[in-house]
Amino acid sequence: MALSTQEIVNKLWNLCNVLRDDGITYHQYLNELTFILFLKMAEETDYNDKLPEGYRWEDLKQKEGVELATFYRQLLLKLGTESTGNIQKIYNNAQTSIQEPANLRKIIKHIDELDWFEAKDEGLGEMYEGLLEKNASEKKSGAGQYFTPRPLINVMVRLMEPKVGERLNDPACGTYGFMIAAHHYILKHNNIYNLSEAQNTHLQTEQYSGCELVGDTHRLAMMNAFLHGMGGNIDLQDSLSSYGESIKNKDLVLANPPFGTKKGGDRPTRTDLVYPTSNKQLNFLQGIYRSLHTRGGARAAVVLPDNVLFEDGDGQNVRKDLMEKCNLHTILRLPTGIFYAAGVKTNVLFFERGKTDKANTKNVWFYDMRTNMPKFGKRTPFTESYFEDFEKAYTAKDRNKIKDKRFSCISRDTIAKKNDTLDLGLIADDSITKAEDIGEPTDIAKEALTELNSITKELNAIIKALN
Repeated sequence: MALSTQEIVNKLWNLCNVLRDDGITYHQYLNELTFILFLKMAEETDYNDKLPEGYRWEDLKQKEGVELATFYRQLLLKLGTESTGNIQKIYNNAQTSIQEPANLRKIIKHIDELDWFEAKDEGLGEMYEGLLEKNASEKKSGAGQYFTPRPLINVMVRLMEPKVGERLNDPACGTYGFMIAAHHYILKHNNIYNLSEAQNTHLQTEQYSGCELVGDTHRLAMMNAFLHGMGGNIDLQDSLSSYGESIKNKDLVLANPPFGTKKGGDRPTRTDLVYPTSNKQLNFLQGIYRSLHTRGGARAAVVLPDNVLFEDGDGQNVRKDLMEKCNLHTILRLPTGIFYAAGVKTNVLFFERGKTDKANTKNVWFYDMRTNMPKFGKRTPFTESYFEDFEKAYTAKDRNKIKDKRFSCISRDTIAKKNDTLDLGLIADDSITKAEDIGEPTDIAKEALTELNSITKELNAIIKALN
């Protein structure tokens, strides 16, 4: 019986339980699964001839016991040092955490027995993204920080409308989710068979690029790109180092840079930022608008935490610089609880680089998707349908005609008078306005005390009865 992609994802993920006794974390397991899956996928996608002979799926499958464990270690080393291109990047510094050969055997056997026909039909990339999402939602894996919710990615890509021939970038690309969604969008909105040879080459080699600092995450990004049939322009680098200065002339940047400050309060080592600071997001934001070309039409959509909107000092300077160099036309205040890192308050900043560096922002439109929203989590999943009203407002020919209390426009002058804060555009919170009707604090306290006393009595009666 053919399995759906989701069923394959669940089966592969549940294999992790086999490795519990080896003390392997979810994140290590995903890496391990990537090493083994790549060999199987190479066989399924006629990629085998790119692998050295004697180090392919067939060879791995035939080994048992200690011989298997030894061969697997050899294979990882061989592919990480003697292969080239994407294969070398996927197996770069690859090491196994599996101690028990029987466990390794079990995983290989399970992968071999799965019906890949159906998964190939639905897209092997979908299957792999399903695994990445599972890993992100596992609190213990700690991978949530690398994972942007898929509904949010899809909406940002749709509103940015990537086009064939453009150069896209994500300077903190995690597992490459933004670029893959952009690729899906382009395939959906263009007839690929009508592209010229030059356009096709550009799509394969130049269209998408990314940078990721963490080795293991970079590996997952490379595998993700490979399974989606994309060229792997993903550098294992830090965009806040001098490498970041080489990211330029981009048409579109989509990103969700990591939250937090640089360890030890260090400033970035790249020298082209006007306001280098220990706040990573402010540095990323500067790097992003600097990487857009000034020919007109270069744009970005970036997920940033609230502190970027209100922080004084460097924060205020960076916001001013952004509004001078770019038209910061829209800020979406996102709901809390949609990221796997709990309680983070985030926003999406949408801006377009000006042809000059002066006075590009005249008004900023705010959309409040945070106040009076459901509590998102396992019970109330965050889906694309929640963005419908925002998309309608964003894409309106005349935004002034949109009747939506969540949508408001604030002029650049007003923002300047408020010390360039962008922590604006939130509507009245129902729970606060309701709080005004609930009476005097002393009355509330008395009521609570009466209730507590009656509960105590009931509990005492239960204890007595049980004894």
